[in-house]
This record gives sequence, structure tokens and C-alpha cells, in this order.
Amino acid sequence: MAGPWKDARGVTVTTTPTIEGKPIQDYLGIVTGEVIVGANLFRDLFANIRDIVGGRSGSYERILSDARNQAIEELQAEAASRGANAVVGIDLDYEVIGDTGSMLMVSASGTAVKV
Repeated sequence: MAGPWKDARGVTVTTTPTIEGKPIQDYLGIVTGEVIVGANLFRDLFANIRDIVGGRSGSYERILSDARNQAIEELQAEAASRGANAVVGIDLDYEVIGDTGSMLMVSASGTAVKV
């Protein structure tokens, strides 16, 4: 994230511990958002072919981007439900899960605050 970003609910999110020029008035607790996506056999096959010939896997990049955005949106919704108007210190994690490593979990966590 390049800087603070705001969603339709007016919840600003940032990876920094503060928002410049906006002092934190109240800490409302840790909020999270998690998304799990499954890998598709055909998409895997074509991604591997692209990797062999040196191309980027656009399909995986889109999946990662969509999953990350959904996790952040869930985090913002939880923050808004607590009365927060910002989430600071956001951390994004990616984890391969499942018996065969066929699923990817994207999680976002941060501190809901009022600024």
C-alpha cells in the first residue's frame, strides 16, 4: 500500500502505525479479514506453461489481487461495525493450505481506530 486508502464505508486503511495529521482518538481492537481460494487444475497447467516459457502468470496475479482486496474489505467491514473510521498497522499474510497445498489463504489484520 502506497498510503492511506479509503473504502465506501469511509474506513481508511494503512500499513503504517498512524495516519499523518490525524491523531488516534480511540483504539477499538484488532480486526481481521480472511479469504481462502482454491487452485484450478487447468489454470495451474497453463500457469506452469507460461512459467516455462518465461511469461508472467496473469491468472494467478489476478487471483492474488482479488483475494487481497476481499480480505481488506472484510477487515474494513469489521472495523466499521465497531465504529472505527480507520485501520492502522495492517499486515497481509499469504499461506498455502490443504492436504495437497491446493488452497491459498490471504489474511489481513490491523488495529481499528477512531481518528
